[in-house]
Amino acid sequence: MGLCADRLRGGSAVSDYVLGWLGDPRRQSDNVPLRLAGARHAWRIEGLALEGVYPSQEGEDEALWAAVEPTLLRFPKRIVLSLQSAPQTNEVLRAAVILPALALIEEHFGRPLDLFELGASGGLNLYADQFHRQIPGAAIGNPDATVRLHPDGSGPLPPTRLQTVVSRRAVDLNPLDPTDPTDQLRLLAYLWPDQPDRMSHTRAAIGIARVDPPKIDCGDARDWLAEVLEAPAKTGRGIYHTVAWQYFTSETRAKVREATEKTGSCATDEAPFAQLSMEAEGGVGAAVKLEMWPGGASRQIAHGDFHGRWVNWTGVKAR
Repeated sequence: MGLCADRLRGGSAVSDYVLGWLGDPRRQSDNVPLRLAGARHAWRIEGLALEGVYPSQEGEDEALWAAVEPTLLRFPKRIVLSLQSAPQTNEVLRAAVILPALALIEEHFGRPLDLFELGASGGLNLYADQFHRQIPGAAIGNPDATVRLHPDGSGPLPPTRLQTVVSRRAVDLNPLDPTDPTDQLRLLAYLWPDQPDRMSHTRAAIGIARVDPPKIDCGDARDWLAEVLEAPAKTGRGIYHTVAWQYFTSETRAKVREATEKTGSCATDEAPFAQLSMEAEGGVGAAVKLEMWPGGASRQIAHGDFHGRWVNWTGVKAR
């Protein structure tokens, strides 16, 4: 991206589109650099270009640019189409936080669970209970799992027993289908070529989702959540979101709070309710919070890396 900033010049469909961007190209807004980087990595994954230079090494600027520049002319329609869509990832390593949180919910509820995710992308983390996370002296999840997580961590030993997940459902403004090859490529394209562990975990999670495709509705969480929670509860229910809250509008946030508080106020021991969040609050990493009803006590249960590389478990029980 540094080379693009220095050397990209107008005169081609792609460069004119990028340099004449009509919105806000910055990282905290439309994030045009990430969109362009994802489009290029997709070529590398498909074996269409950049095989000799991705991942790149420091000091290889001339060789890298000599390989990158021709692709701008070779794939103009495809690149522009990719640039028109916001970047989208499905960070499987965040399951390193979801797994112990599910175990804590099981310890509190002791009930099977209907699982709902807001801002799910491809819904890969809906299968977190089928993953495996190693903890010093213990483990959580399926011992035969193809998705195996080994984050750095600290804190006391969390609970390790998981509940039975009865159903899985999610919502996203632009849901991706993990059974569709085009959407699979999009899920992989924003994981960089020098991060093979993220690539392998995502491929393994896609393999699980292909066997039992998730139900991901296209829509806004503000209306969707209230609708799905209106259905009578036959067991425990849990909703969660990971690094999604910052992308919700203020109206969506208010509607989600309204729906969760209403559902929580009606929760019983036979039909309990929980909300898990892993969201930025300033500083390094994300705050992991869990609120459970009946009771409605909210606790920060962990602090974790946005990409799941480390988890600091606080050991605070939400009861």
